[in-house]
Amino acid sequence: MSCIITVTREYGSGGRLIAKMVSQRLGIPFYDKDIIALTAKKSGFTEEFVRAAEEKKTVSLLYSLYMTSLPVSDQIFLAQSQVIQEIHKQGSCIIVGSCADYILRDESNCLNVFVYAPLEERIKRVKEEHGDFNEDIRTYILKQDKKRVTYYNYFTQNKWGHANNYHLSINSAMGLETAVNIIIEAAESFGV
Repeated sequence: MSCIITVTREYGSGGRLIAKMVSQRLGIPFYDKDIIALTAKKSGFTEEFVRAAEEKKTVSLLYSLYMTSLPVSDQIFLAQSQVIQEIHKQGSCIIVGSCADYILRDESNCLNVFVYAPLEERIKRVKEEHGDFNEDIRTYILKQDKKRVTYYNYFTQNKWGHANNYHLSINSAMGLETAVNIIIEAAESFGV
């Protein structure tokens, strides 16, 4: 039996790193930015356009009322949903972000994980990973989270980061390796 692990994360929490480490330890495919490339290919839009659409809320209701077709951001989300469903059918893997936890919500073999950390830990991690920063890191991190919240809450019926939407919520401040071990143990109960 296959197991799909979805990882939703706060910006700077190390969620992507944790997901990559789980992927390597379990020997299963890892999807993150690949979802954007696959969605671009399926939708016919450029990768840059798909990436930009993921970072902002869809167009206004007034604009939508005048359009005869779906807004572009909705078209991209539908293409992305199809890509994630196709990946799911291929077998065990890890998918980071892209509302994958919501898109695969009815799948019994899907383990949904949310990774968070105290803001000070996230600031430290972002400084270490990105070096010099031209703007206030605290503000930047909060803006990134807000973009994720807005996108997720618009396209799903769930609230981003609420524990009841996930099988497992992990504070990465306990250490990345510890978080990896916890996810792997949970994944084993799903049949990895």
